[in-house]
Amino acid sequence: MQTAFRARLIDALPFWLSLGMVPLALLAARLGGWWFALMPLYAWYLMTMLDAVLGLNQENPDTETPESQLIWYRAITVIWFPIQAAMIFGAIWYAARSDLSGWEKLGLFFGIGVASGTIGIVYAHELLHQRNKLERWLGDLLLASTLYSHFRTEHLLVHHSWVATPRDAVSARYNEGFFRFFLRVLVECPKSAWTAETRRLTRSGRSKFDRRNPFWRYGALQLAMLALALILGGWQGLLLFLWQAFVAVWQLELTNYVEHYGLTRKHLGDGRYEHVLPRHSWNSSHTATNWLLINLQRHSDHHYKPDRRFPLLQTYSDEEAPQLPMGYPAMTFLAMVPPLWRRRMNPRVRAWRRQFYPEITDWQPYNRGALPMPRGAL
Repeated sequence: MQTAFRARLIDALPFWLSLGMVPLALLAARLGGWWFALMPLYAWYLMTMLDAVLGLNQENPDTETPESQLIWYRAITVIWFPIQAAMIFGAIWYAARSDLSGWEKLGLFFGIGVASGTIGIVYAHELLHQRNKLERWLGDLLLASTLYSHFRTEHLLVHHSWVATPRDAVSARYNEGFFRFFLRVLVECPKSAWTAETRRLTRSGRSKFDRRNPFWRYGALQLAMLALALILGGWQGLLLFLWQAFVAVWQLELTNYVEHYGLTRKHLGDGRYEHVLPRHSWNSSHTATNWLLINLQRHSDHHYKPDRRFPLLQTYSDEEAPQLPMGYPAMTFLAMVPPLWRRRMNPRVRAWRRQFYPEITDWQPYNRGALPMPRGAL
């Protein structure tokens, strides 16, 4: 049942929880030691504890709410790039001139990587789905600050079209451990994104080296970020920048792993697959982590309606979409320990198969990713 949408600033403020990472980064830089641990503790564990207290939010806002009423919700995603850039590059400048030890600097940039991955890439994901040119540029800048610009192409051209099929590298297979998945994605996704862009250009009669290929922009933005890190902090600054980027990408791919683990679209024969439905993404209505992650956990609806802005995303019942037992931070912790993950999630995948696809008796081709590539896949 949909509820009336509240457009006041006070109603949007819970989605501004990301700003709590800023003073924690300042404390870690100023005090050193183990103060950096406050950043992952805030993003992962405090939110998980709040989920346990606040429970689920199963209200569905009115999807017909005009965009003019979303300004206070959109604002946090628009202002985040300058905040994140100040955290990353301000910390590089400071670290190069401070008395922090080597491990304290690594800890500080681990915490900043948690912010740029848990928050920055999630906001980039929201921005790159919009038609507004400024928002899309801000999304590009956020991705460049983690050296993961190809994510835009891979996500828009491949993931959303071919999720839960063999064409989509980030749809984790049943029984596939996270570490194997992570290595596979790091290798396959840049190549997949390049292939998607070059084939798109070829179909319009252009060369893969045409200036319209966004990889030129991706490369220029990433080189600019690397150059700025080098200028501000020398080789040490460059290495610290690379470290935060790796941590951010690790956070992103942990999330990707959780979002679609073991879920597959039914193969209809001859390379044809059923349409994407809410059942093809894990849904989560946990309140606090949805505040921090701007409703990313309402992932079933995001795939069903990719252009819907985050304040209006819907949640689904057990009859429509599979449900995660906890929010993403807790689930990504489980994913880092494959035996615990399989113990918790494999029975849920099997129950999902019985619920939605009782007619399928042989799941081995789905498990191995051995089904035919989708027809017309880029």
